[in-house]
Amino acid sequence: MTISVILHLNYIHPRILKISGKNVTAIDLFCGIGGLSYGLKQVGIKVLAGIDINSTCEYSFQENIKAQFIDSDIRDISSEKLITQFWNNNDIRVLVGCAPCQPFSSHSNKIKNARSSQKWGLLDEFIRIIQETNPTIVSMENVTNLSNKEIFKDFTKALMNQNYFVTYDNIHCHKYGLAQKRKRLVLLASKLGKIKMVEPTHDKSNYVTVKEVIGNLPKINSGEISKLDPLHRSTKLTEINLRRIRASKPSGTWEDWPIELRLKCHKKDSGKTYKSVYGRMSWSEPAPTLTTQFYNFGTGRFGHPEQDRALSLREASLLQSFPSEYKFYNKVEDISISKVGIQIGNAVPIILGKVIGKSIVRHLKNNSSQIS
Repeated sequence: MTISVILHLNYIHPRILKISGKNVTAIDLFCGIGGLSYGLKQVGIKVLAGIDINSTCEYSFQENIKAQFIDSDIRDISSEKLITQFWNNNDIRVLVGCAPCQPFSSHSNKIKNARSSQKWGLLDEFIRIIQETNPTIVSMENVTNLSNKEIFKDFTKALMNQNYFVTYDNIHCHKYGLAQKRKRLVLLASKLGKIKMVEPTHDKSNYVTVKEVIGNLPKINSGEISKLDPLHRSTKLTEINLRRIRASKPSGTWEDWPIELRLKCHKKDSGKTYKSVYGRMSWSEPAPTLTTQFYNFGTGRFGHPEQDRALSLREASLLQSFPSEYKFYNKVEDISISKVGIQIGNAVPIILGKVIGKSIVRHLKNNSSQIS
C-alpha cells in the first residue's frame, strides 16, 4: 500500500508502565474509535476499557486498543462494575474522556434551549464516576469554548472538592507536531499535586505541514477510490463545485472565483465573514481544524491543495495522526464515507493523546514517593 507514513511519531507500543511497583491503567469515557486511548498506550499506560454509546466504534476500538469496548450510555455505567471488573486494587487509576462537544460549541450556544440539551449532563456523569471510582489522575479534552461555561466551572469545583489539583489550558495541537491547527481544551487533575502539560515541541520553524503528511499519497479524482487503499476515497463533487474548486487557490477564498460561481450567501454581509468555506488547504502549512464534515468541499477549507476534490478518508486520518496501519473497518464493503468520516473527525488526535499521556507519566514519576 503506497501511503504516507508519519515518521515523527513512534507507533511501537512499549511495555506496560509501572511506577512504584504499580501498573498505570486507564478507562476511557466517550472513547470513540480510540484516538486518546492509542496515545496513552504509546507511553505505556494500559487501557483497560473504553465506553461509548456509538456502537459503530466498537470494531475499531477493540482491534486497535486491544481492550474491551462497552457499548453503553454513560448514565447507565456502574462505577462498582468498573472497579470490580477492570481496576485492580494495586493499579494507579487514570480516568480520561472527551464528552461529546456539540452542546458546548459556539454554534450550539446560539440555538435556543441548547443549555437544556441532555448532553450537557454528561459532565455531571463524568463527575459521578470520578467520585465513585476515586482515580489518581483525571483528564478531559473538549472544545475551547467549554471553559467559559458555568457547567465547566462546576466540574472543576467538584474536582477540587474531591481533593484534586486541577489545571487546564487551551492547547494548540500543531505546537506538539500535529499537522493541523487544532485548538482544544485539556484539563488535568491529580490527587498527588499540581499537574501540567509537557512543553510544546514545535514552532513556526518546524510545524508539520500538510505536504509532509499526505503529499505522497496516490492521486485520485473526485468520487474515486484508490486501487491501492480502500480508505483513500473522496466524495464526488457536482459540476458547479468542480468549477469552484478549479478556480480556488491554496489558502485563498471564494473571492478568487468569478462572480457567476459565487453563492447567494457570499453576496450578503453576513456571508462575507466565512472566507474559509469552499477553500483549498496549503501544502506548506498545517491543515485547518478537521470537523466531521471534512469530506465535503463546501463545509470548510477542506479542498485538496492541488487535486480537484475534498479530502479523502485516508488523508483525514493521517492529518488526525492515525498511523497507516490503524484499522477503521472489518470489510471493504463496511466503509461509509459519512460514518468513518464522523469517527475520524470526532476522534482525539493520537498525537494529543500521547502528549496527555506523557504529561501524566511525567507527573506520576515526579511524585512517585507519594504513591503507596
